[in-house]
This record gives sequence, structure tokens and C-alpha cells, in this order.
Amino acid sequence: MRTSRILTVLTTTALLVGSAATTAQAARPSGERRAAVVNVVGNGFGHGHGLSQYGAQSAATQGATYVQILKFYYPDLPLGSIGGSVSVLITADTSADVVVSDRSGLEVRSLGNDRTYRLSKPARLWRITADQGGARSLVSWRGRSGGWQTLRTVAGEAEFTAGGAPITLHTPEGQRAYRGVLRSARPGPGSGKRDTVNVLPLESYLKGVVPREVPASWKPHAVRAQAVAARTYAAFERAQPLARHYQICDTSLCQVYGGFTDEHPLSNQAVQATRKRVLLAGGEPAFAQFSASNGGWTSAGAYDYLPAQEDPFDTAYQGWTDTVTAREVEQALPAIGTFQRAEVVERDGNGAFGGRATRVRITGSSTSTVISGDDFRSFFGLRSTLFKLS
Repeated sequence: MRTSRILTVLTTTALLVGSAATTAQAARPSGERRAAVVNVVGNGFGHGHGLSQYGAQSAATQGATYVQILKFYYPDLPLGSIGGSVSVLITADTSADVVVSDRSGLEVRSLGNDRTYRLSKPARLWRITADQGGARSLVSWRGRSGGWQTLRTVAGEAEFTAGGAPITLHTPEGQRAYRGVLRSARPGPGSGKRDTVNVLPLESYLKGVVPREVPASWKPHAVRAQAVAARTYAAFERAQPLARHYQICDTSLCQVYGGFTDEHPLSNQAVQATRKRVLLAGGEPAFAQFSASNGGWTSAGAYDYLPAQEDPFDTAYQGWTDTVTAREVEQALPAIGTFQRAEVVERDGNGAFGGRATRVRITGSSTSTVISGDDFRSFFGLRSTLFKLS
């Protein structure tokens, strides 16, 4: 009896579902037929401007020096020298304070009166927070047990320093060590908000960048080429600060920076071997963009020294495949209605498939729209714009 009732319910449900589906199909005009997926085949990984990291590795494997690699990817740019420091927003520290581990030589400096105070309490952690108005900084400590105890209030912003030795920062995402100073910085006058900013020599900063951008174990000259490109990129961005209280960020929106924790002896050697060397354009650091792989053809950038040219060294990420579903398209572009098809309508003429997709038309039941190849790549998480659709 129980089995019979279940079968009856299932049969009735199936009939109702089938009836609803038939009604929905009848109600949908034939012009609204939904495409299942868009199949994508492509080459490369990244925007393709400037240095190809995999291309540099291949060139170095064939015996090219880092100077020769740089000359290929950034034609006609001379090498120069640059130093100084850089200030980096630590995006993982989303809290309003700066909390660090106690260590020998730890000090706190007031930016308001330039006074430095040695920190010698039996502390496990130290903290900088803003006072209620944000104009002063509270320096507190915490032992093995118990809560925070305020040591002193100092003028203006404040920063931790240990004479250049690494300091371990505590963030909501975990712990990470940084060279230089860790500053509790105000975004602007009158702001009670604080951000954590790492200020350190450019060369020290590079030691935390290079191993995050390429494997430190790659060919030495490939890693050196990356060191020069990253140093040049940082110097260019430093001249156009992102904010009042920092110059660059630590993510791929700038270039990835992992601090002292991510340093590696081999990439440190590459930084030292190319010390202060940068690519110059008009006597100033160039916009030395780079990406993982250009798919066999570099993409033209915003400057003449970032040309579109065939790259015989880069054979990585050739023929990757992906799919974009109708649901993904409709969620990204709801105005089109029911998705019907996508087609590349313009290319740059450089490389496989007739070049990178520069314009893509998306057609739906309600309308069609044309978006850039970069937007298509971004919307659907594709590796590059050097692709074809089917």
C-alpha cells in the first residue's frame, strides 16, 4: 500500500511537471530559444602587455640574459638606477588597529612629534589604535594573560619599527612578517579611520614581490628580469600614489606583495644582482607591465615601448578551453533577456584566431549588446582575450 501510494504521487507529480514544461515551451516564442553554452578556446594567461613571465623563463632556458630578455619585451628602453622607499597598503588588515608580536628592538614612533619610544614591557602583543577623535594614537600592550593595557598616548599617527628587522603583524587573516615599519595611518585630516601601511626601502619591498610573481627556482636570469620589471613598475606607480597615506597596494591590482614571510633566498639573490636597476622612458621609470603568458603574441599597451609583436619564447597556456553557460551570461547582462549567442565581432589582428578579441556581441531575446573583449574576459573569468568562441 505504501509503495503504491508513493508511485501514485510520483506519477502525478511527473505529469504536472511535464504539463508545466509543455506550457512554458508553448508560451516561449521560437526566437527565444536559449543557447546551452558558449565554448571557448584560447591562448595565454593575462593581459599580455610587456614581459611574459613564461616567455622570460623559456628565453633564459635558451641562454638569454635578463638584459636581453628585457630588451625584447620592452624595446629601446635603457636601464637606469633608482632607490628610495615605498609605502604599501596591507589589505589583509581590515581592522582599525595595528597589532604586532613583541620582539627585541621593538619601538614605536610618533609621527606627530617625531619622538621614538622603546617598548620594554613583558608583553606578548603590542597595539596602536586611534583615540576617539583620530588625532592621537594609543599604544597598548598585552601579556600572556589579561586584557589590553594602555602604555601611553602619542601625537598624531604612529608606527612600529625594529631597526629594519622583520615585525610580525596580526590580521584577521592570520600572521605575516614585514620589513621596515608598520604604520597606523590616517586616510585624511579629520578621519578617525586607520589603515595599516608598510613603509620600507624599495629593495626590501622587491624581496617580498618577486617570489609571489614567479617561482624563485626558475632560471636566474628569468627571475632577474622579473625583479627589474617589478622594481620599475613599483617606481612608476610610486610617482602616482593611490592615496594620501600610501602609494601602492599589495594585491594583483598593483603587484602581489607578501612581505618578509614570502621571501626566498634565490629571488633575494635576483633582487640583489639587479640592485636599483630600472627601465627608463624619457628619463623616468617606465610603465613596465607584465603578465604570466601572452599566448605567443604580446598585446599593445598604452605606450610605444609596449608593442604588439610575435613572441617565439612563450608557448605556455596554448589551447586552453573553457565554457560560459547561458545562466552566467544572463546574470551578467540581464537586459538581453534569454541568451541566444555570442560572437567576436572585432579583433586586433595580432596572433592566433586573428588576434585578441576587442569587441564581442551578445545577442538575447530582448536585445543585443557589444562589450569589450576585456569585459567579456572579466565577466566570465577567462584566462585572456586571445580566444575564439563556438
